[in-house]
Amino acid sequence: MSDAANDAYWMSLALAQARLGMFITSPNPSVGCVLVKDGQLVGQGHTQPAGQAHAEVMALRDAGAAVKGATAYVTLEPCSHFGRTPPCADALINAGIARLVIAAHDPNPLVAGQGLQRIAAAGIEIKTGVLEPEALEHHKGFISRMTRHRPWLRLKIATSLDGKTALANGQSQWITGPEARRDVQALRARSCAMVTGIGTVLADNPRLNVREIEGQPWTGRQPARVILDSRLRTPINSQILDTLGVSIITLEPDTSLHQPYLDKGVEIKVAESDNGKISLQSLSDYLHHQGWNEVTVEAGAILNGSLMRSGLVDEIVLYQAPVFLGQGARDMLAGPELTSLAQAYRFDIHEQQIVGQDVRTVLRPVMKEH
Repeated sequence: MSDAANDAYWMSLALAQARLGMFITSPNPSVGCVLVKDGQLVGQGHTQPAGQAHAEVMALRDAGAAVKGATAYVTLEPCSHFGRTPPCADALINAGIARLVIAAHDPNPLVAGQGLQRIAAAGIEIKTGVLEPEALEHHKGFISRMTRHRPWLRLKIATSLDGKTALANGQSQWITGPEARRDVQALRARSCAMVTGIGTVLADNPRLNVREIEGQPWTGRQPARVILDSRLRTPINSQILDTLGVSIITLEPDTSLHQPYLDKGVEIKVAESDNGKISLQSLSDYLHHQGWNEVTVEAGAILNGSLMRSGLVDEIVLYQAPVFLGQGARDMLAGPELTSLAQAYRFDIHEQQIVGQDVRTVLRPVMKEH
């Protein structure tokens, strides 16, 4: 096996470690690390929940004394600053590794090359860019927050074959099968926050929480939940308000109307208005300032359509059931009628697979040339 193929193999194991932590590390990125010596795996680990050990430290603990002279494979540049934990760059240096291989640079201004500089200054050989596209995909939420100052935003939509999300009377449970619904739990679990609109709260009374995860480590961490409710119509007995971690974004300035929600532990955020509606840029700024990496929207046609037109959507995860709901059923996106195909929303199919009896398609907007 060539040196390049050898490095790619071990980095693939580091990425596998990183995926093990994706449901537990928010808002930190889920990094993976493996330690290799004389062609043998001597240590491995992934990032633990916020405030606990990072991937490098977990791998060093796993390796023990065998780490001296080893090569460390890490999916993201080791941190160089004191946060809730000491710098991982220092831990690797002090452990006596001989070589460091990373997949992607850390765009966090607190790191941004400083970790590599510190390791290089210690005389340790460094190689970068091994399986970088795969690492950028895995860490897309964290990288988006650091480079674009907004989270990776996905719409989750469940539809019939004719693109309908509910009957005309609002009945939508259940268009998709149980396997697809279980799959959605993983989307929620990896998300820092879930966003919905007041229409969905009134129609479906959702919880938007994680109820089960199959075959993956999970600490029970729940995503934060955000409701867009311009006129503050969320019923105080809504299921979504039953647990902590809920924010309502509103245009209602009357603080006396805020108090019943505050008494339940709900955060009220008065947003900027955009022609009488909540400014979606204001929403995006709020999500960013909360330190959230990946955000999933489960909402109705109006909010979905508004977000699509705003250009803030990074992907749609579409679950399509093999049924037709026919004329009069509710659409997945609402908005003004298009008058030209040039106005159409165009997507690339990033991924597609069968989930039970349904098809899950991950769609990403085609970047328009200017």
